[in-house]
Amino acid sequence: MVGGWVMNVLANIGDMATEKYYGMGEALESLCRREGWRNKMKAKPRPARKPATPAPRTAVAEAGARGDLDRIDRAILRALQRDASLTNVALADKVRLSPPACQRRVERLKAGGFIRGIVALLEPKALGAGMLVVIGVVLDRSTPESFAAFEAAAQQVSGCLECHVVTGEFDYVMMVRTGDHASFNRLHAEQLIYLPGVRQIRSFIVLREVFSTTELVV
Repeated sequence: MVGGWVMNVLANIGDMATEKYYGMGEALESLCRREGWRNKMKAKPRPARKPATPAPRTAVAEAGARGDLDRIDRAILRALQRDASLTNVALADKVRLSPPACQRRVERLKAGGFIRGIVALLEPKALGAGMLVVIGVVLDRSTPESFAAFEAAAQQVSGCLECHVVTGEFDYVMMVRTGDHASFNRLHAEQLIYLPGVRQIRSFIVLREVFSTTELVV
């Protein structure tokens, strides 16, 4: 069908033009999809075109040159953050692209480092890790060797989800998930007190998690 051939050509043109003209191809493609392209196109000889005078660089073109995200990229990232199990066809429908153009966008976002990975978010309570504990750590020495030794050991602590260097009274803050008070006591006695170079550990048991999200503002 002529319509299908034109749609594929527009999808390819749209992706090639994206870096300079942010979404122009996708906008044309969306228009074609809405109109239906029910009438066959008649081939007509095209007059020779004069070389186009380069247009002045606009703010959008400058953004494209820097590799910034356009609105379609952002829509893809928002949709995947909310539900990474979406098929490419479903995702394409949400952001109003053809599936091939959408797939190319996703691959480009991965290659550009905007998508670090696609994972399943597990329910901690269902897996016996319903207690969240925030742990503040103070080292006895502030040397590169002390930091390196502690950071290597912290990665081996059971249930440790995060470890951050912070300002203030602590050198590090750790986020640990465990089952209950008894399991945390065991963790403290068997692992936490043996972390190298630690002078002080303070634990803050979370009584109620108000909210927790992995979704970034895009």
